[in-house]
Amino acid sequence: MPGLILVIEDEPGIVDFLERGLRAQGFDVISATDGTAGAAAAVNHDVELVVLDLMLPGKSGLDVLAGLRDAKPGLPVIVLTALGEVEHRVAGLDAGAVDYLTKPFSLTELAARIRAQLRAASHAPRTTLSAGDIEVNLISREVRRAGELVRLSTTEFELLSYLMHNRGHVLSREQILRAVWGYEYDPGTNVVDVYIGYLRRKLRRHGTTAPIVTVRSVGYRLDAST
Repeated sequence: MPGLILVIEDEPGIVDFLERGLRAQGFDVISATDGTAGAAAAVNHDVELVVLDLMLPGKSGLDVLAGLRDAKPGLPVIVLTALGEVEHRVAGLDAGAVDYLTKPFSLTELAARIRAQLRAASHAPRTTLSAGDIEVNLISREVRRAGELVRLSTTEFELLSYLMHNRGHVLSREQILRAVWGYEYDPGTNVVDVYIGYLRRKLRRHGTTAPIVTVRSVGYRLDAST
């Protein structure tokens, strides 16, 4: 089962081993060699699973886990620990990891565990939506961009959720009105355009614009490349 895997590991030899091996197993792989960069990569990329060493420079693996539990609670994390570090494995599982492997480990076994976790995630009820650095929690109704909380009204939240469910697809104003407001298209209303404007302003961060594209004479699209 292909998917984007993030490896957070500070030993270059292990990083190379994992990148080569997991790509041979059909996965796309990105990596980070310290906890700070790894935490940022997990939030800013649409990764499906993280392989995380607990002993990291910059930010510890447990700190990374704590951050991901808040920012991306549905993201599965498999931790790597050195032989005999029982307390670290227990701490990792308590912090939210779904599985662990002890170094040295078999790449075949790691790939099998990754596939098992991705299968489990695909069958679990979806509680979060993500697009680039935008994360929507459908249970808590929290929205974050690059880890920062974005406060939305009920209508703005429903609009963003609809766009994210259909990211990459052009949605007409008629479709958006039916889905979010529940009534047929009125050519005299500009409510969709007004609320798109609200969303764009609230999602703007650090000089970046919201990835909501206007498709002339048609409607809007949440950019799938984010």
